[in-house]
Amino acid sequence: MVVNCPCVNEPHYSAESNIGRNIRLGGIVMTRTTRVVCTLAATLVLLFAAPGARTPAVAQARPNIVLIVTDDMGYGDIGLHGGRDIPTPNIDTLMKSGTRFTDAYVTGPFCSPTRAGLMTGKYQQRFGHEFNVPGGPAAAEFGLPLTETTIADRLKAAGYRTALFGKWHLGAGEKFHPQSRGFDEFFGFPGGQHSYTEVMADGPNPILDGRKPAAGVTYLTDVLADRSVEFIQRKSAAPFLLYLAFNAVHVPMQATDKYLARFPNIADPQRRTYAAMLSAMDDAIGRVMAALRSQQLEERTLVVFFNDNGGPTMEGTTINGATNTPLRGSKRQTLEGGIRVPFAFSWKGTIPAGRVDRRPIIQLDVLPTALAAAGITVPPAWKLDGVNLLPFLTGKDQGRPHDVLYWRLGNHMAIRSGDWKLLRTSEGPLVTGVFDSLASLAGAELYNLAADIGETKNLAASEPARVRDLAETWLRWNGELAKPLWGPGGG
Repeated sequence: MVVNCPCVNEPHYSAESNIGRNIRLGGIVMTRTTRVVCTLAATLVLLFAAPGARTPAVAQARPNIVLIVTDDMGYGDIGLHGGRDIPTPNIDTLMKSGTRFTDAYVTGPFCSPTRAGLMTGKYQQRFGHEFNVPGGPAAAEFGLPLTETTIADRLKAAGYRTALFGKWHLGAGEKFHPQSRGFDEFFGFPGGQHSYTEVMADGPNPILDGRKPAAGVTYLTDVLADRSVEFIQRKSAAPFLLYLAFNAVHVPMQATDKYLARFPNIADPQRRTYAAMLSAMDDAIGRVMAALRSQQLEERTLVVFFNDNGGPTMEGTTINGATNTPLRGSKRQTLEGGIRVPFAFSWKGTIPAGRVDRRPIIQLDVLPTALAAAGITVPPAWKLDGVNLLPFLTGKDQGRPHDVLYWRLGNHMAIRSGDWKLLRTSEGPLVTGVFDSLASLAGAELYNLAADIGETKNLAASEPARVRDLAETWLRWNGELAKPLWGPGGG
């Protein structure tokens, strides 16, 4: 690397080789003292330029990254989205502390596909991770393909400490373990759901502390907050990535008396337990944000918050008592109720507080945004589908991050272009590989989301040209995708 020294007009290829003798460069006589100062300056420039440099000066220039992901939460169950029976003061405060996106999406109306897209910044169907990772005896053979590089891999290579506390759901085998995929620390479980009060050390999906069964848990939501707070409080020169992946409010429906006592007026037992679980998670998020404040890290930390898919309200899903009002549809559908989620970015002093943004974004954007914040250049060869949102978050770019967004989950599909959305979905079982032509998309529904967020007025019959245009655009994208590595039922 050539470093241009500020005190001369000539590049230094090796400052060390010139120490001990005077040299004339650019009309200036370089003395030993001048050369030492110049060499130090050149060294500092190299340290700042080197990826993964771990010096305190470099670390302070790069923000910490905190990703908070909730599980199966209803779109309408937080205060900012109109929820009234379950106070969520800490979630609301977090979402108001930066930019809250109203039209924010995930690529999978299912848990595992969403996480695969988050970890890679790519549509997960490009590498075959279309459905939930199978469970059972064969679970160790399936997971996020080893061809893919995770956000933890990328940040760790740049000198970040990396930790995951909570739900992984990207493979149970050793080769898929979080600590084999870029995370320095892991406390949580590899599968899709888990008891909140038991370690289940002898089962196929135990709570692990690193690679060993955890010693025990009280209430898992509280324990995940404990681990996150302790991680934040450690003193380190290196910046960190903290991925806090709650399993709340996913089934099983379990809450402690402390949280249940907050909702004596909710008569429905399932809804009351859901409220208690959401309230516990809201407390936990408040504790994590308080830890950042107490360590004076708010201005040095990018916080991203979102839910992994819509609330499960449909038979055949993990129904938990969630509500998606005013959206129609459920987890596992490509209606808005399955894919539109609460989403916010916060970074005190960098992202303006209190802003509401109606431009469509998707969870694929998290990885490139985090890498940009960390000063990591993204080469075209990585072929990311996500977009660096920092220019949009800071107001430098007034355009749209995405012209078009796409979805495919077996026999469920959707495309959004501007305010228009075309979709096919159902309430029946998942089936693979059903869309390959315009004929196969017959019966698709068309909605204008700006006028009809609840998708109540199907405009397909009155807008045939628009239906055909959107269908053809989706089919071109669909032709770029890989075949699923496993089916909706496993294997």
